[in-house]
Amino acid sequence: MTAETSQTLDRGLRVLKLLADTDHGLTVTELSNRLGVNRTVVYRLLATLEQHALVRRDLGGRARVGLGVLRLSRQVHPLVREAALPALRSLAEDIGATAHLTLVDGAEALAVAVVEPTWTDYHVAYRTGFRHPLDRGAAGRAILGARQGGLTEPGYTLTHGELEAGASGAAAPLLGVTGIEGSVGVVMLTDAVPERVGPRVVDAAREVADALR
Repeated sequence: MTAETSQTLDRGLRVLKLLADTDHGLTVTELSNRLGVNRTVVYRLLATLEQHALVRRDLGGRARVGLGVLRLSRQVHPLVREAALPALRSLAEDIGATAHLTLVDGAEALAVAVVEPTWTDYHVAYRTGFRHPLDRGAAGRAILGARQGGLTEPGYTLTHGELEAGASGAAAPLLGVTGIEGSVGVVMLTDAVPERVGPRVVDAAREVADALR
């Protein structure tokens, strides 16, 4: 802590992080032990966070993350989209295919930014808000590969026909961005993805990750 920071705010944020890391919630005693403060301080922190719907307590008294956090998280997508658009535009124009940024939303992959090339005669229509299971399509598989440590050496994932007949995809995960699981990719109407596409997608994912750090 420094003179410019708030100890109370710091503790409140630490409470939210601790609760976000557990599926079963934490008791006041457990939070007190993990924060290294007395129970009275924890009660005050929880009461304040509850007023803003950032924390809720169940019938057993265990504290959990509240629905107010979801309202805050909805504002993240526009910020992420804005940061990613330059790299996506460059990727779409360079490859001549629809480029997209996909983030994890629960058990699904959610396209939060899509850029179509301007010079091609045709391209895949892939819309912002499109959802699909994480284990289908290059975008979701790239995310799972990074999560499970099973991504192949080139650093990208290729698929064909998993989301749309005749369409192929290439995607690379966002790496080193705290709090965000996602991937950058392209989708194109072709039976096989050209060799240069995979490395180019990896470069674009790196550009987006740098913009988000």
